[in-house]
Amino acid sequence: MSAPEVGISTVSIREVGPRDGLQIEDPVSLAEKLRLVEALAATGVSRIEATSFVSPRAVPALADAELLAAELHQWPGIEFSALVAGIGGAKRAVAAGIKTVEYVVSASNGHSEANTRSTTEQATERIGEVVQIVHDAGGRVEVIVATAWDCPFDGPTDPDRVLRIAEQAKEFGADQFSIADTIGTATPGRVGRLIDAVGDRVGDFGLGVHFHNTRGAGLACALAAVQHGVRNLDASTGGLGGCPFAPGASGNIATEELVYMLEDMGIATGIDLDASIRAAAVAEEIVGHAVPSNLLRAGDRKR
Repeated sequence: MSAPEVGISTVSIREVGPRDGLQIEDPVSLAEKLRLVEALAATGVSRIEATSFVSPRAVPALADAELLAAELHQWPGIEFSALVAGIGGAKRAVAAGIKTVEYVVSASNGHSEANTRSTTEQATERIGEVVQIVHDAGGRVEVIVATAWDCPFDGPTDPDRVLRIAEQAKEFGADQFSIADTIGTATPGRVGRLIDAVGDRVGDFGLGVHFHNTRGAGLACALAAVQHGVRNLDASTGGLGGCPFAPGASGNIATEELVYMLEDMGIATGIDLDASIRAAAVAEEIVGHAVPSNLLRAGDRKR
């Protein structure tokens, strides 16, 4: 099959397994996390979301963020990023040597209050300070909008709430913007409409997308995003993941399944499929239970 008519021949996949994939799991050792990063690095992936600088009481699985960050120099060819939810997290991240910081803003007030104890407006107002902190340290900032389509507390998200955050992110000097389907309710049609609306409002802003597979539509949504011109996608090894502040949210789309689909369509990812499947097996060993990935169980069709 040829690439979509939009002409995209390559995409960039950010591996989010070490952060989003592990944040709702029982804490695993630093050594095991590094084993996972090593397996992921062997796939050829160029971007990895390594951890999150948030309260260790709220997310105990990521309490070792500084310790992990101190070891990432072992893979100099990879762009490592970390997620933060506020000013304190941004300061911790840059102090730990992280050069790419993801600042998350929830489009819905219900999720924003649960996640950061602040309203969407208050979280949006902090974008400028986060950008300044990170830029002063020589880094770059990506603003990620959580609950971009639906919220577990407030229901459907008004698209204009997402668009207003996009405008503010651009005005405050953020380097990139992403939209996230935090609870896995999006469908391809809704994905395409929101992506087009973001493009109409803020233009080319390096748009990225982040999908969960809670209702089985994650890969379909990812394909819709690519067909609407998106080149930056998140995925998690083995399909691990979920949000501790969003009831019912389950795993992300699996990296190896996304690679399998896109490469077969003639869209290059730069990721080796066999190595990606092996990395998913490592993730399964580390968490100590089966992961959602169908491809890990079935294998590549060439086998």
